[in-house]
Amino acid sequence: MKSFSGFLTGTTGLFLLCSFILAATPAGVNGAVMPRYGGAIFLATTSDPRSFNPILAKESSTTLMTRHMFEGLTTMDPFTLKVIPALAERWEADPGGLVWTFHLRKGLLWSDGVALTAADVAFTFNDLIFNDDVPNSARDIFTLEGKPIRVEAVDAQTVRFILPVPFAPFLRSLGQEILPRHVLAEAVRAKKFAFTWGIDARPDTIVGTGPYRLAEYQPGRRVVFRANPYYWKKAADGARLPYIPKIEYVIVPGTDVELLKFIEGSLDAYTLRGMDYPLLKPQESARGFTVYDLGPDMGTSFITFNQNPGNNPVSGKPYVVARKRAWFTDIRFRQAVAHAVDKQRIIEIVKNGLGYPQDSPESPAAGFFYCADVRKYTYDLDAARELLAAMGFADKDGDGILEDGDGLKLEFNLYTNADSTERADVAAIIRSDLERVGMKVNLQLVEFNTLVAKLTSTYDWDAVILGLTGGVDPHFGQNVWRSSGQLHLWNPRQAAPATAWEKRVDDIFSAGVQEFNEDKRKALYDEYQKIVAEELPVVYTALGAQLMAVKNRFGNLKPSPLGGVFHNIEEIYIK
Repeated sequence: MKSFSGFLTGTTGLFLLCSFILAATPAGVNGAVMPRYGGAIFLATTSDPRSFNPILAKESSTTLMTRHMFEGLTTMDPFTLKVIPALAERWEADPGGLVWTFHLRKGLLWSDGVALTAADVAFTFNDLIFNDDVPNSARDIFTLEGKPIRVEAVDAQTVRFILPVPFAPFLRSLGQEILPRHVLAEAVRAKKFAFTWGIDARPDTIVGTGPYRLAEYQPGRRVVFRANPYYWKKAADGARLPYIPKIEYVIVPGTDVELLKFIEGSLDAYTLRGMDYPLLKPQESARGFTVYDLGPDMGTSFITFNQNPGNNPVSGKPYVVARKRAWFTDIRFRQAVAHAVDKQRIIEIVKNGLGYPQDSPESPAAGFFYCADVRKYTYDLDAARELLAAMGFADKDGDGILEDGDGLKLEFNLYTNADSTERADVAAIIRSDLERVGMKVNLQLVEFNTLVAKLTSTYDWDAVILGLTGGVDPHFGQNVWRSSGQLHLWNPRQAAPATAWEKRVDDIFSAGVQEFNEDKRKALYDEYQKIVAEELPVVYTALGAQLMAVKNRFGNLKPSPLGGVFHNIEEIYIK
């Protein structure tokens, strides 16, 4: 289980379609029913992957696929949250915590049958993550005090990490996927890695160590995975894994289509929106499924505004773009938006009451590191209007839309991804809220990957409603919160912090990563959450509950708040 939390999300969960098996159930010791092999799982997604390259991934449409094919040295127990072995079977550190030695499991093989060695681990870090020619978010995580971690292959089974400074969440960070040197070294030498393992790649060229390997990709239709015959993990009784030899993701146009398929019986699982709960919950017994409530969503949902002064948009007049940036960088504007967003209305209408107002950049699901004591902006339209008036906005022509001091109407485009009907509904409510205080909001629903390109490549956007994945340790969101971070969405990749508060957040993340006292780490990360809530680079909306309806046909299903329903997919079998 990868620990990184800063990935853009286009959907809210995983969706399973019907699956079946014809084989007889084998009997175990004393006649007990044992897990059986065969069948297929059909998962659904509302967006094509942008790539099959986990190093380059910035969005969940990619990581949803790559997580089946790649693994790290460590992983995390989804119930205890403790770090446990994965590709590495054990490790030790020197007393100062600066030198870590990892011992790989014996007999590890890549999905093409080639042996995995410590050289692959060193290659992943030295030639990929710390390669300036390879754009990736992991570099933000593993760069400490501006210095990279040194990674050395001691022998074929042993790899050493030498840290420039203490790194408190180091073990957790090593959920980072390891990639094969024998497949990718030539692409790195030719400076072509950034174009490797894209959506046009031949499936047999994508090599990992996970329980599945890519078998087929048909854009707009499906992604198919087959069991990796060289997968290292075994069941408790020594049986090979995975039990189910095939996973197929069906690409559908939106969540409404998924709901219809689930109701008609062709889906095995469905991630519920709050509005779906009263429809599906009463049908559990009759239709043979269970609705699992796993608590608050781990991620975040927000509206943010483009404050990037050098974004070179491909559309829009330069003067108008400059004026909009001036509005968005004024904290009074963002405070006005925060007062105008009716979070309770979002919870009641969109989430059917099954939601939680969000004010902090960490979810309550994060547990220990969540800080509830942050500034909260009450729904107050009068306060919003006063803040806008203080900026010089006024309705000078009586048409209900404010103009700034130069006479430019307070108008902007608000983007979100079209495949999420829930997010589109939230956007419609926020547009209505903002129009009530004199803003003209042009709602733009676009395909998720197109939206990601606007945010990370062209920077051609005004405002966006989106979400980010979450995690249990704030450090793994520093690709979002560091001023130089690749997903510092409102003004990314700053050479130097643009504001004093962003510098302070940089300092907090630098200090937090070196602090081994958990209480002191919490105090630091509490401060960062309070700063974000005060400065409002993003205006949070509401979190939903993690609700999943699953047909009662799976064995070894072990839902957890962190891992979801299918975190142990290699161990799941069809009853």
